[in-house]
Amino acid sequence: MEIETKDFDYSKRSQWLRAAVLGANDGLVSTASLMMGVGAVKQDIKVMILTGFAGLVAGACSMAIGEFVSVYSQAAAASALAFSVGAIVPLLAASFIREYKVRIGVVLGAVSLALVVFGWLGAVLGVLVGGWLAMAITFGLTKLIGSSGL
Repeated sequence: MEIETKDFDYSKRSQWLRAAVLGANDGLVSTASLMMGVGAVKQDIKVMILTGFAGLVAGACSMAIGEFVSVYSQAAAASALAFSVGAIVPLLAASFIREYKVRIGVVLGAVSLALVVFGWLGAVLGVLVGGWLAMAITFGLTKLIGSSGL
């Protein structure tokens, strides 16, 4: 009796992973850059937070629409969510610091740390998915050759 197995197409997961990693990095860098740019000329925390929030909403919508048009609606939701997660980092970092110079430093530090974490996570997941794909291809080809009586 042979057990039937269902093959899982890992390549479909790679689109979601790509959108999530790129979306989070884009949200992080875009929103932080907007906040730092406005922060360079306006020391008011409300202006800086409002700018960051507008960047979060505009960027998440832009990412979702771009992904929807180019790929499909699932990758669009992943991009919007990932952009928002990245954009929240500088917003939260700036939200509780009244002192201008400290706020700028905290945003820079939080964004730097998040970039390292997102970069590491993207690399690790990329290697992991790549490893799984290599093992699946090797398993499938070996099974194919082995079942042909070699």
